[in-house]
Amino acid sequence: MVEFLQYSIDALSLGSIYALTALGIGLLFGILRLINFAHGDLITIGAYALIVPSSNVAAEMFIGSFDIYLMIPLICLIVVVAALLTDIAVFRPLRRAASPTLLIASFAVSYIIQNGILTIYGGRAKSVNLWNNLNQQFALGELRIPILQLVTMIATIALMLGLILFLKWTKYGKQMRAASEDFRMSQYLGIRGNLVIGLAFVISGVLATAVSLLYTTQTATVSYTMGVPLALFAFVAVVVGGMGNLAGSVIGGYLIGFLVTMLQAYLPPDLRGFRDCFAFALVILILLVRPSGLIPGRNTIERV
Repeated sequence: MVEFLQYSIDALSLGSIYALTALGIGLLFGILRLINFAHGDLITIGAYALIVPSSNVAAEMFIGSFDIYLMIPLICLIVVVAALLTDIAVFRPLRRAASPTLLIASFAVSYIIQNGILTIYGGRAKSVNLWNNLNQQFALGELRIPILQLVTMIATIALMLGLILFLKWTKYGKQMRAASEDFRMSQYLGIRGNLVIGLAFVISGVLATAVSLLYTTQTATVSYTMGVPLALFAFVAVVVGGMGNLAGSVIGGYLIGFLVTMLQAYLPPDLRGFRDCFAFALVILILLVRPSGLIPGRNTIERV
């Protein structure tokens, strides 16, 4: 039982990372009908913002020279600007395009970002020593809980509650909810479409920043493709949870985190290399029972 609870804590931590990533993807899909695979590369940009270009190792002196209260907003600003640039340069001119066109454009943006990072930093993975004190553990009975996992879960809950309060109680949050229900009608009622979509990209950039900092602290390494598997698993979480439903995206993220962690823990050693295969097979079984996801989103008008 203790072993299962220990693995469950690991699953909650990993699920928190997937849930935050899925929120960024699901938010844009709800408003723009855009499956933004480049969201994973925004996470990569946030991680590489910690590193001095042309350096083989992350510059700890560079990181340490900034107070944490200045470093986090600075990295967040970099990622948010990158997210807005992708919208202004690519997705805004394609606003009236069909969803498959937007999907292909997001793949193109992803590859452009990856190759840009590859050109500046090189292809070798780099080590990052960020917030090492969070890797300490504390005991809760027989359980050993790393502080970083606790911080990850608390940060995820805080960001989700912040997003809920923003969407429910603020003027622009209500406009975003209206746009996700019926984008065309919301424009007829005076809501500025570009402003709402721009806000969605800003929020997705903030969520990507949180993921990049938490995930980089966990792995202690960065690479120019580090965001790709996160985006892939998050997209699966969005589909499993229900396309267009943010609560479903969060539930899907935690479900994927639980599946991956438990399969890694309980599969025979010679089958653990096929962990992701088994995880996706279970996802297929879930979708066979619930083709629209666990919490299907409401039907909305296509943005054409």
